[in-house]
Amino acid sequence: MLKFIKGFGYAFSGIIYAFKTQLNFKFHIVALLLTAIAGWYFTLSVHEWLWIVAAAAIVLITELLNTAIEVLVDLISPNFNPKAKIIKDVAAASVLIAAIGSAIIGLIIFIPKIF
Repeated sequence: MLKFIKGFGYAFSGIIYAFKTQLNFKFHIVALLLTAIAGWYFTLSVHEWLWIVAAAAIVLITELLNTAIEVLVDLISPNFNPKAKIIKDVAAASVLIAAIGSAIIGLIIFIPKIF
């Protein structure tokens, strides 16, 4: 049981590391907070909240995986390597796609409520 509980500590350490070191992770957290405030203000339905939560989770997960991949690539290949660059670029692209999808979901939910 202690090992299980320690696992949560390691996970929170990872989140804290990402928050402290990754500007984009901070941006996504702020965007999530603003979205939550807007969702509360516009009294989103349960179904709308589910889409918001799913989209936010996907963005944060991809951002955390991107951070892990970047750290791993830097560890394995400290000098410039064209293949290391491709790995980092593809990982970053996954975050971009998740963020674009999340923004589209937000627009679909919030635009009708604004206008």
